[in-house]
Amino acid sequence: MGIISYALKGSLGNFLKKLDKVAEETNISKRKLFNKFLKCFISQGFGYSDYLNYELYLKTKEEIKEYASIKDQDKFYEIVSPSEYKTFFTIKPNFLKNFKDYVARDFFYEGTIAELKTFLENNPEFMIKPIDGLGGRGVDKMFAAQIDNVEAFFTELKENRLFLEGYVIQHPDLMAFCKESVNTIRILTFNYKEHSEVLFATLRIGNGTASVDNFHKGGMAVLIDLDTGKVVGEAIDKDLNHFEEHPKSKIKFDGFQIPNWEIVKKTVLEASKVNEHIHVVGWDVAVTKDGCTLIEGNRRPGFDIVQVTSRYGRKDLMRKVLKKINEEEQTNYKI
Repeated sequence: MGIISYALKGSLGNFLKKLDKVAEETNISKRKLFNKFLKCFISQGFGYSDYLNYELYLKTKEEIKEYASIKDQDKFYEIVSPSEYKTFFTIKPNFLKNFKDYVARDFFYEGTIAELKTFLENNPEFMIKPIDGLGGRGVDKMFAAQIDNVEAFFTELKENRLFLEGYVIQHPDLMAFCKESVNTIRILTFNYKEHSEVLFATLRIGNGTASVDNFHKGGMAVLIDLDTGKVVGEAIDKDLNHFEEHPKSKIKFDGFQIPNWEIVKKTVLEASKVNEHIHVVGWDVAVTKDGCTLIEGNRRPGFDIVQVTSRYGRKDLMRKVLKKINEEEQTNYKI
């Protein structure tokens, strides 16, 4: 993608309005803010949202260099998660079949009307999703009782390329945080030959108004200590609002223990070995009463949630991955 076409993907007018707010909050002139954006854009390919989400206007030149831009991510993922294998993950029904040993729920896709009726009988509440959606777009919770005409619903699913998943009953401790959504863990793994490790993890919590916990749908996220499985610090949402406790349930974030943490790590490390061509995956994991279940695996997990919750640039994760590959293959990949 050319640098100009990349810039045009965002809304300049909306960006400028947000700069007005930043200028007021920081006492930095709008001209200086915009000029710094241009430098970030030209030097590293940061877009409008990157500049605002990472608060690059407050960062030094050295700090900015450590942030992974979309351009950096494109380069990185073509090395570690080649696009030729993408449908293994991106087509959600494929994912559910390929990782069936780690998915503890029912689903319906391209079956018969009779099979749809059976699914609805067995799943009084369920999630409806596009087969290849991103960022929680088009995902919603439904109830079987809402379906008055199964035949019409069957046609709608087929025409709009939608599928159904049984609703996950999450661990009571996580449901207490926010009962309106299944609150999942985003956990990054790196698998290469005999080497497999967890790189990063964050807990995602719904805001109490949406049926999903996605960062791009109003949810908030907070870091998880990889060794202990305890939540660290405050949660933050995409608008950079900070939360010491959940706004609805009033449960404090810092120090919260993720249930079944060792099971979660064991599950994703095993799942990371299923496809030997995809080395870095961002798993969305729901913790259940007795263990956990994979919701989906992202072949190109965005670094926005990683860098916003870390509050600093995370190119170090990319370098760690590429160093291992370079050592094994005698290559010289760099980010």
